[in-house]
Amino acid sequence: MLPLPAFARPSLAARAAAMMLAVFLAVAGWGAPPALAQESSAANRLFVQALQLVQQADGTYDSAEESRLLKEADKLFNEIVAKYPDSALAVQLVTNQFVGDFDFFEFRSRIRALVCNEPLSSLCFLHRINEMMPPVETPIQAARWDWLSLAVAYHQLGDTDRAKEIIAPFVSAVRRGAVSDSNGQDLFVSRALALMGQMQLALDITRQIPECSTRIYNLADIAKAAAWRGDAGLVAALADEAKAYASARGCAWEMGLVVQTLLRAGKEAAARTLFLNTVETQFSKFRETQGDCCPPELAVAAAELGDANLALGLLRTVQDENPWTIPTVLGRLARREDPAVALAYAEQTQDPDIRGEALAELVEAAQRRGDPARATELMRRLDRLVEEAKGKRPALLAQKAKAERILYNDDRWRRSFQAALNAAERASNFVRRDIGAPLLAALVRIETGQPMLD
Repeated sequence: MLPLPAFARPSLAARAAAMMLAVFLAVAGWGAPPALAQESSAANRLFVQALQLVQQADGTYDSAEESRLLKEADKLFNEIVAKYPDSALAVQLVTNQFVGDFDFFEFRSRIRALVCNEPLSSLCFLHRINEMMPPVETPIQAARWDWLSLAVAYHQLGDTDRAKEIIAPFVSAVRRGAVSDSNGQDLFVSRALALMGQMQLALDITRQIPECSTRIYNLADIAKAAAWRGDAGLVAALADEAKAYASARGCAWEMGLVVQTLLRAGKEAAARTLFLNTVETQFSKFRETQGDCCPPELAVAAAELGDANLALGLLRTVQDENPWTIPTVLGRLARREDPAVALAYAEQTQDPDIRGEALAELVEAAQRRGDPARATELMRRLDRLVEEAKGKRPALLAQKAKAERILYNDDRWRRSFQAALNAAERASNFVRRDIGAPLLAALVRIETGQPMLD
């Protein structure tokens, strides 16, 4: 938004005077006890000092100086809340109210935006994604995947306070029973907590869920997070727990997840036996009922076991309703089997974003197999796909950034990710609404090497 012309805005001096008058009238404490009046007076002094710093920041062209002044002002606002919590000013600041015409909420947003003084930093990328995402509706009734992914991303990139600020209302809603469906699903909250290191809390919530899908998904993802943290004992225990729960409750559709978790725990023999039994059962049911053939996770499990023919056969069956399976299955196959088969399948994929993600996965697979020449050739194919899109597909640009990070192991990926954000900000409202989660997934994968909240 363009700033108002000078004649349409009050001067800085006039604004300061109006603010100071508003504060005086609101909290002067006429008739109040002397101690309260003294506290209000001290809070007012700090507030005026903070406003003067904000005004100085408004008048400088030096971004470093602006940042310093705004951070000093923020410290003074925090001091008001910490030292004088009974003052009217503290209440107004904590509740993001206007004080005179000073918008404290806008000020805090400005503080957060200071990370973009380094426009290629990951925290700036997160801030820009945050600004694009649709706001959370209150009271919270759905644990939004995009916002929970944002919390995980902030946690992984070191801003744990911001991460807690985002996820805490969702955890509170789950505890109240507000974030669930009729089956008691927690809708990603447990998995986000596990990725933020809160294993026990994640398990406590998960074990209250009686519904097969979410219970098994949560156990599988918590086991995945435990594996990334090097806790092999917990991985094995959760694999056994998932298998026992699925067997006791007849959770047939979720057996692909159980197989993957057993493999992660190093229990390949048990995983293979369960997989073969599950495949036979699923195909028997399909022949009898002509209903849905197979769960998409079964195709992923087949790829992890290295059964290329079965994995691709299952993939053809499930990919239309679950397009995410294409890059996931092809990437896993390429790490274990002949990568030419996976590449041929990827090149037949019509959606450019899905094909780009598949190529990025194949780049990583080639690097893991110690085949840099193939990885470079795959990167060229991905570059051509990006060029054909003419910079208009943010998800595709993000996949290019992910592949560049894997192949080159330097910071050139940041320019591509910045281009992805630029494309997203120029896109339609429909694209902007849905692009947050894919961008977050790519960024966290780049920074951690792990596919966080899939």
